[in-house]
Amino acid sequence: MQFGSCYVHVENDVLTLGNSRIERAWSITPQGLVSLTLVNRESGRVWSVRPATQPALDITAAGIGAPVVTCHVAAQSPVEEPALIVELRSPADGGVSVTRRLWIYEHASSITLQVVVSGATEIPAVTPDGVVGPTGVETTAASTAPGIPRGDVVDLLELCTLHHRLTAVELVDQTDVHDTLVFERSWMLQPAEPCISAVGNVFFIEDPLTGQGVLWLKQAPLPHSRPVRTAVDMWVEGETCAVVGHGLDAKGGGGYPVACMVYAGGRAGRIAALQQHQRQFRAYVPGRDGLFLSNTWGDRSRDERVNESFMLQEVEAGAGIGVDVIQIDDGWQRGHTANSAAPGGVWNGFWAADSHFWAPHPQRFPQGLTPILLSAQAKGLRLGLWFAPDSSDNFSNWARDAAQILKLHREWGVDYIKIDGVKMHTRTGEANLQSFFARVLAESEGRVVFDQDVTAEIRPGYFGLMGAGPIFVENRYTDWHRYWPHATLRNLWMLASYVDPVRLRMEFLNLARHPENYLNDPLAPIHYTPGYLFATVMMANPLGWFEVSNLPETYRAELPDLVRTWKTHRAALHAGPILPVGMEPSGRSWAGFISGAAEGAWYALVFRELNEVETFHFEAPMARAGQRATLLAGAGTVQVGDGGFDVTLPAARSFALVRVEAGISDFR
Repeated sequence: MQFGSCYVHVENDVLTLGNSRIERAWSITPQGLVSLTLVNRESGRVWSVRPATQPALDITAAGIGAPVVTCHVAAQSPVEEPALIVELRSPADGGVSVTRRLWIYEHASSITLQVVVSGATEIPAVTPDGVVGPTGVETTAASTAPGIPRGDVVDLLELCTLHHRLTAVELVDQTDVHDTLVFERSWMLQPAEPCISAVGNVFFIEDPLTGQGVLWLKQAPLPHSRPVRTAVDMWVEGETCAVVGHGLDAKGGGGYPVACMVYAGGRAGRIAALQQHQRQFRAYVPGRDGLFLSNTWGDRSRDERVNESFMLQEVEAGAGIGVDVIQIDDGWQRGHTANSAAPGGVWNGFWAADSHFWAPHPQRFPQGLTPILLSAQAKGLRLGLWFAPDSSDNFSNWARDAAQILKLHREWGVDYIKIDGVKMHTRTGEANLQSFFARVLAESEGRVVFDQDVTAEIRPGYFGLMGAGPIFVENRYTDWHRYWPHATLRNLWMLASYVDPVRLRMEFLNLARHPENYLNDPLAPIHYTPGYLFATVMMANPLGWFEVSNLPETYRAELPDLVRTWKTHRAALHAGPILPVGMEPSGRSWAGFISGAAEGAWYALVFRELNEVETFHFEAPMARAGQRATLLAGAGTVQVGDGGFDVTLPAARSFALVRVEAGISDFR
């Protein structure tokens, strides 16, 4: 079958799947798919050195007999790009059947693998136990490792690894108690280190001489949040590289998909390939995605002020500064939660507590949400709400929750839903939660956008539900002395290497609140401008974490022009890969982002934090001497050269947003 540049064919029990960027081939066996080759078709690099030693998508408890191979083209949700999907269905063995699923998108350099099991089965766990340490007795033995265990192997290849670098990336959520969200471990591969095991979601092997590499993305919750946990996710022994941990429990079901992708161009190429893969699961749609959303919770009034008259003020004020979506947090609904300003609420079992829990509050909104919706529509704004799916009994009420969201969408015009309170402790609960999102997306034709809160508890995280909508990263409050502009910028900058910024909801606050909590702190919010705070998050989905009607006049004076400029360019800003550049934000560094746009044009957003250096050089692989740079917002000057650009910002705590395009170099 052919689909655009994607193709699949089977000949002599060899399955070949590829597109214009990547190609893989496997030998079809009753036990699974034995990887034969992996090729970067754009560069011509052949990564495989020999056939794999054992199958990929290995389920040893089932799959006896030759599988039946079928293929079709489909988008797996209304927000996903279409893919060429190949399925190998193995005959049932004792009531257990196995489907090994592979798919490829036309515009990504990745192939995704997944196993689906129906019926009960046991899968041997893969652990690092059994590795023999050095004895001090010198020997020519090639390895003291126990070998890759069978059973729970998702992908396995024999790759050229000598002198290459392996990096394992472990991301962190539960941001209410964590503020460093990215951890990397690296090894230079060579025969003296026979066995390496690591946990995480992202792993890559890169050739430092050429900048080419192979990357695996485990599309699963973070290791601590997986209902079916594994001690190991990545295993490298010599030239054998394996991703393990299907994420299947004894009841079977659908395992966690693993994407294997190839790239060139070192760090920039790796980030671009990873972001492009993520965008296949949720295609970026201007006007639906990347919007500026305000939320009533950030000023810590909780639900005390939420009512019709207050929300009409929020709509008016939001329209004044350029907000796209006015979102009402906890308090719009009749039900009473544990986060309410009044005691005695619940944080689970919402339907049991009140069968009308999710109806508009009758005293606060006596006319329902219609007055808020009509006011917002008249001013070109959209309406959003807070919602917590019922986690009790493994989300057994998921269909009821989905019906409630669809009712809010159809009757009240609610398109943007913040999802909170999720407690995903079992594989059954995870599957039911996935069904909740899938039904709403399907029946709303993708118009409902979910913000997935990852600030607490056990939740799908950055990669568990990539198609549902943005990741709501932080709850920071000046009330509790926990918000600093440079810290939010740092989190976005660090996450951007692995999580597409278009998939992140990042906050900025009302800087005038609680300056007394930051006495003698040079990095206190009060020392920055509202424009600077907005700029720190405009490469992502900006979140105004405040009551808009409570903002000081400086916001109303400074934000509208900046937001209008951002809106003019945001589709282009978000269209291409977004790369973090410069230094890691620390409050005293130079940091920023570059974003590819169409026809050779690109953008740069740079920040001079609190330091004494007026001019800084940023590397940018797409930069060419002679390109014209236009200042869009902020202040400063820039000089573009081959492979980079120099920025001069005379004042500390300042920023510049620049568009660069082919032409004579000047700055105006």
